[in-house]
Amino acid sequence: MESFLTEFLLVASVHALAVASPGPDFAIVLHQSIHHGRRAALLTSLGIASGIFFHAAYCLFGLGWLLQKHPAITECVKYAGAAYLAWLGTRMLFAKKTNSADADATPDNASAKGAFWRGLWVNVLNPKVALFFIALFSTVVDPAAPIGRKAFYGTWMALITATWFSGVSFFFTNNRVRRAFLNFGHWFDRIMGILLIFLALRLAAASLSAP
Repeated sequence: MESFLTEFLLVASVHALAVASPGPDFAIVLHQSIHHGRRAALLTSLGIASGIFFHAAYCLFGLGWLLQKHPAITECVKYAGAAYLAWLGTRMLFAKKTNSADADATPDNASAKGAFWRGLWVNVLNPKVALFFIALFSTVVDPAAPIGRKAFYGTWMALITATWFSGVSFFFTNNRVRRAFLNFGHWFDRIMGILLIFLALRLAAASLSAP
């Protein structure tokens, strides 16, 4: 029991630091919050959390080991992730200014269309998340641990991820916060777009230069 608690606290701490750090997940939730409202942001958050289940699942069933032992497969994941981040960054780079009066308007339900899937793909195709889970389940978590314990870790991380990004969604969909951001939110989107494109290029360059 003591070893489980020690391991769980370590897993929870490492994941908490990772999920709170700025990255593509945070960028897309913030974008959805400011431009499309709370419903879209919350659906995006649930999509991101579902991506956590995906990463935990392949680690549980040995695919994490496969990705670690076969670099070619890992490189394919990196290229796919880089391409998606570049596409997302390009869309954000050309973001248009939104009228601040829209902060008081009720977001159209249509604005949430595809929000869940956007969050899911941002997380699933983020190579850094994949590498994080492979490292976590191969170094921090005891390989001999029961599958139920590992499944619990994955569920915990998904719930914490959903809770964190839901909190981000509620904060940035507050009318005052949205109104302030909408005045210069298009510039924030453009900056985030540049950063996402830069990250995509770095991932691609690292893959090309790998032996």
